Amino acid sequence: MSGPGAAGGHDEGEPHVVRAAGALCWDHATARGGRPAGLQVLLVHRPRYDDWSWPKGKLEPGEGFVEAAVREVAEETGLRVRLGRDLPTARYRLDDTSTKEVAYWAAHVPGALTPKPPRPREVDVLEWVSTDEADRRLTRRGDRVQLAALLAAHAEASLDTWPLLVLCHGHARPKSVWGHADAERPLVKVGLRQAEALATLLEAWAPERVVSSPWERCLQTVGPFVRASGSMLKTKNRLSEDGHRRDPAKVAALVTKLLGKNRPVVLCTHRPVLSTVLGTLAGHTGAGLTAAVPAADPFLLPGEVLVAHVSSRSGRIVRVERHLPGGGVDPASVNIDAG
Repeated sequence: MSGPGAAGGHDEGEPHVVRAAGALCWDHATARGGRPAGLQVLLVHRPRYDDWSWPKGKLEPGEGFVEAAVREVAEETGLRVRLGRDLPTARYRLDDTSTKEVAYWAAHVPGALTPKPPRPREVDVLEWVSTDEADRRLTRRGDRVQLAALLAAHAEASLDTWPLLVLCHGHARPKSVWGHADAERPLVKVGLRQAEALATLLEAWAPERVVSSPWERCLQTVGPFVRASGSMLKTKNRLSEDGHRRDPAKVAALVTKLLGKNRPVVLCTHRPVLSTVLGTLAGHTGAGLTAAVPAADPFLLPGEVLVAHVSSRSGRIVRVERHLPGGGVDPASVNIDAG
């Protein structure tokens, strides 16, 4: 899936779209004796409407769906979640002039934690229930669509996943106007804004490590996230343009190694290297998913993130998402000539 854009206005005469995002928090349920007993999910009760629903909320100005999903879950439940695979987006009419669009993701909460609701006037009760109970209790019938998708993913062993994030560095100074070593070519102002916005976007998947080309434009791209999150940064010369040119097989070997680690990670590199990185990922996709991995130049836009959700059981990629950072950057205005 390509990630939805940031919240925005609407032209006069066009239907008004209220954009929101949330997550289905889930955990493995256990029966007496510690035996597995399916899944349990977290429902929230909103006193204003006296309804039971998934934690969710509206996007703030300039905010993307991904960032809003994490923020809203935290505000309504007190949980700081790591997003898993995407779930079906809900679309429904609010009144004669407006509709609502809610993007959802799955989010595993080990131990089924239940903090005290931070904002009891908005959400006064949190309750973990079985999926059967959730099906009975959900007030809005349409919310069962996401529940059905969650259960289907669980049945297919594609719900329990971890993310491998492929990041193309932000918009850099063009080679034609840079008179120094290519390894030192920096980001321009747009690229620096992308890097700042990426710090929030990447946190939605809480990667523990960043593996990057050592060239300046890649280090500038991941720098804000590394500093904000404290994630470990490791540079690999093979992810630079020169390293890839010398031996693409080493890049493929690195991607394969990362796929076997079973640990959330960001890989940041250059446009010419993406052909090998994404080609290797395509070879590890599940049935019918290969076409979701870009196979043609430019592969990804500057600052764009491809999220490969890897099954913890099979080691295969089971879902693919693509997202651009916020920060007011218009993708159409970005020159993709620079590698």
